[in-house]
Amino acid sequence: MCLQNILFFMRLLSKRKIFILSLGGSLIVPQAKMAVNFLRRFRVLILKLLNQGYKIVIITGGGGVCRQYNKGAKKIAKVKNVDLDWLGIAVTKLNAELLRVIFSKYAYPRVIFNPKTKVKTNKKLIIASGWKPGCSSDKDAVLWANNLGVGTIVNLTDINFVCDKDPAKYLDAKPLKQINWKDFFRIIGAKWQPGKSAPFDITASKLAQRLKLKVIILNGRKIKNLENCLKNRKFKGTIIWG
Repeated sequence: MCLQNILFFMRLLSKRKIFILSLGGSLIVPQAKMAVNFLRRFRVLILKLLNQGYKIVIITGGGGVCRQYNKGAKKIAKVKNVDLDWLGIAVTKLNAELLRVIFSKYAYPRVIFNPKTKVKTNKKLIIASGWKPGCSSDKDAVLWANNLGVGTIVNLTDINFVCDKDPAKYLDAKPLKQINWKDFFRIIGAKWQPGKSAPFDITASKLAQRLKLKVIILNGRKIKNLENCLKNRKFKGTIIWG
């Protein structure tokens, strides 16, 4: 993808003044301990954007806490995938309630579960959680983007870039600034699994490809970099499209 095309779709995102942010659970509660400092800085940025007239939808994930619950449940009993999904959804709801509480009067007063819900409000911030089994928080973000007519999702994770192979297994893994959906599928695999860790899960990715959406993967902990991305400035991250 050429620089001209990148700047074009980023201008479109900025022009609409609507941001769809998929906030990974591992940023909210890493290693079962709430990330108070991150959430404080994240809140400052979001309030700054709201004051500048932006409208924002934040969809919370389950992250490592979700995976801990799923792993523990499977050690105790034979558990169906649908029930593992419900466990994960419960974690996303708790994370979403935390976000709603810390944004208080600035956010819509209820967490939204169904991304197809029509919300009538003068609030510029909506907090959403997971919805139903087989529908990850990443997929919910895709549904929100499609329903609101937003062409780009910003996925906040704990990695700087998508790599051409798993960096935890391969020392020669290379970071990618851009990648098409077909190549992205080769990296993350083709099968959905509850609690599976991936930069953007397979079902969400397939739907995003079909809807011709773009997804930006970046490290949400780096608040200034996130602001640069949202403000159409130079940033570090991976753009997935095509």
